Amino acid sequence: MSIITSAEVFLIDIPVETVRTDSVQAFLKQETIFVRITTADGNTGVGYSYTIGTGGTAVLALLRDYLVPKLTGMDSQYVEKVWSDIYNSTRATATGAITSLAVAAIDTAIWDLKCKRANQSLAIAAGGFRDRVPLYDTEGGWLHLTTDELVKGAAQSQKRGWPGVKLKVGKPNLHEDVERLSAVRQTVGPKMHIMVDANTSLTVAEAKRRAKAFEPLDLFWFEEPLPADDVVGHATLAKSTSIPVAVGETMYSVMQFQQYLHQQAAGIIQVDVARIGGITPWLKVAHLAESYNVKVCPHFLMEIHVSLAAAVPNGLYVEHIPQLRGITHTELKIENGFALVPTTPGIGIDWNFDAIDKLRVS
Repeated sequence: MSIITSAEVFLIDIPVETVRTDSVQAFLKQETIFVRITTADGNTGVGYSYTIGTGGTAVLALLRDYLVPKLTGMDSQYVEKVWSDIYNSTRATATGAITSLAVAAIDTAIWDLKCKRANQSLAIAAGGFRDRVPLYDTEGGWLHLTTDELVKGAAQSQKRGWPGVKLKVGKPNLHEDVERLSAVRQTVGPKMHIMVDANTSLTVAEAKRRAKAFEPLDLFWFEEPLPADDVVGHATLAKSTSIPVAVGETMYSVMQFQQYLHQQAAGIIQVDVARIGGITPWLKVAHLAESYNVKVCPHFLMEIHVSLAAAVPNGLYVEHIPQLRGITHTELKIENGFALVPTTPGIGIDWNFDAIDKLRVS
């Protein structure tokens, strides 16, 4: 009765809740791709994926024209087989962002079915390690914000009891980054974690220079200093600084993470469930990182990542960037700086399909 009888795919555009900029781009809108799968017993699983402004129609086309038609007749109980068969049918386009984003929309729907069939939450079905995960805030740290605005945002996060904040770096001059970070550190004191993110904008030489200047500020991690393909550069940087190097949001296969871990090029892993191709490979990356004694702090998508970070022993932080409030009935519950893990069966997101339908892209 778990045989897939039908599947549909559609795209919506969600406006950003606030202006978001970093050293290389702006977050224009969230192109969100949905896959809805129905099985012979009448159960329905809903999965999703996203881009931050471009490429959504390419993901939609790959799903609509090639991948979703293959689902009919598959047994949704065989999670690994469905993932493998769908992914391997795309050999001409894998490994790559479009393929991984497309497969993720299917895989999260399959997991939604799996959890509902077992009457379990995603956090339990995927491992079950904790019932809450600490939050760090990114919304107050965008690159276009003034120093005073950064300070105000960090102070507000600290007042809420959140243990960390992330600030974007990569200003044209190093002294600008240092001045902004120093002002925040002086305001929040030594106990609050401050993360920084360069969004792949630096060279190895410049990243080493900035890391040296940042070290007196006791940063919790230095995120995406270099392009994701530069494993050797990240390894060189990691050896030169006491600040943990964080990577993962622009990596699209388990083997990319294996190379970073094997070469000791990353101290924090930020695997993104949509960009890695779904929950199935996300868990493989998390367990791989655990075998190297490395923590996982997933990128974006807090509504689903809270359950995944809670499922594994090495889950450390969830990134607070609210973006689904306009298309869900409920919000992520936060208590004393921690995100509480959803306990309802499924992937833990209470979709508002009336709102979703109004945002559909034809």
